[in-house]
Amino acid sequence: MERAEIKSLLEIIDQQVSSSILGGMEEQYEELETLGYVRINREAVQWSSSITPEGMHFLHTYE
Repeated sequence: MERAEIKSLLEIIDQQVSSSILGGMEEQYEELETLGYVRINREAVQWSSSITPEGMHFLHTYE
């Protein structure tokens, strides 16, 4: 995933506080989780993600 795509997804998650993971997007969100930028809540029927401090750091330092 490119840095611009990462930033775009993190901006969406940050704006929504908790972002539902839509069908077909699981792979991208799992990649963000692997990078440490989000946490995925897999206990709910509809998975959702929230941004981590590392994700916030990336979001605010990426130009």
